[in-house]
Amino acid sequence: MTAPLLRIEAVEASYQRSIVALHGVSLEVRAGEIHALLGANGAGKSTTLKAVSNLLPAERGQVTSGRIVFDGQDVGRANPADLVRRGLVQVLEGRHCFRTLTLEENLLTGGLGRSARRSEVAEDLARVYEIFPRLKDKRRTLAGLSSGGEQQMAAIGRALMSRPRLLVLDEPSMGLAPLVVRDIFEQLRRLNREAGLSILVAEQNSTVALQYADHATVLDAGMAVLGGDAQALRQRADIQSFYFGEGVAAGAVSEAVA
Repeated sequence: MTAPLLRIEAVEASYQRSIVALHGVSLEVRAGEIHALLGANGAGKSTTLKAVSNLLPAERGQVTSGRIVFDGQDVGRANPADLVRRGLVQVLEGRHCFRTLTLEENLLTGGLGRSARRSEVAEDLARVYEIFPRLKDKRRTLAGLSSGGEQQMAAIGRALMSRPRLLVLDEPSMGLAPLVVRDIFEQLRRLNREAGLSILVAEQNSTVALQYADHATVLDAGMAVLGGDAQALRQRADIQSFYFGEGVAAGAVSEAVA
C-alpha cells in the first residue's frame, strides 16, 4: 500500500503556549479520497486544518508535539506558500474574498503563486467556469456584492486555480442554503472522481459530509474519537451526540470503524 498523501501523527497544538486545542490527533488522507473531519463548533477542526497548512503561528498557535507530513515533507518545516506550490491548498472558513475585486479577478489571483503561463491561466479559468457556471455569469460582479454561495464558489475556484493535489476546506457549507451546499459538494465529488483531487473537508454538517466522503474522523474536545469508513459511520446512532454536547461515551475514545 502506498504512503498516504497526508499523515497527521499524534498532533498536539496550543495557542499562546497555554490554551491546548488538540490532544494527540491522528488521521491519514490517501491520494484520490475525500476525508471528512467532523465535530461540533470548538472541537478542533479549524485548528487541525491550520496546522496542516502551517498557519497556526500566524494566530499565536503552534504544534507542540507530533508531526504532520504532506507528500513526504514535514509541514512544520515548510513555508505555507511553499506548501501551496507543492499542491496543498486551503480554503479558510468564512469565504474570504477580495470584496473590491470582481469574482473573475478573485479567481485569477489563485494562479499568481505558481508562475503560470497565460494560456494555462485561461485553461484553468475555463475549467472553473465549467464547474461553477454561475461564476461565469457573474464574473464582472464585485465579490462584495455577490451572494454567499457565489463567494464560496469563488473561494473554492480560486484554490483550484492553484492546481492543488490536496484541497483543504474549512466549513464550506456554513451559512449557505441546502441546494447551494449540495451543488458545491456535488462538484467537489466530481473533481475527486474525474481528476483524482484529494480533499480534506472540515464540516459540522455530518449528514452532507458523510454522504460524499470516503472516510471520516470525528473530533470531540480536541481529540479524535471515531474514525473509519464514511458509510459505516453514517449507520452509527451515536454520531449526532458529538453535535449536541453529549460527548463521547466511555470506551469510545480511539475506537476505529473497520
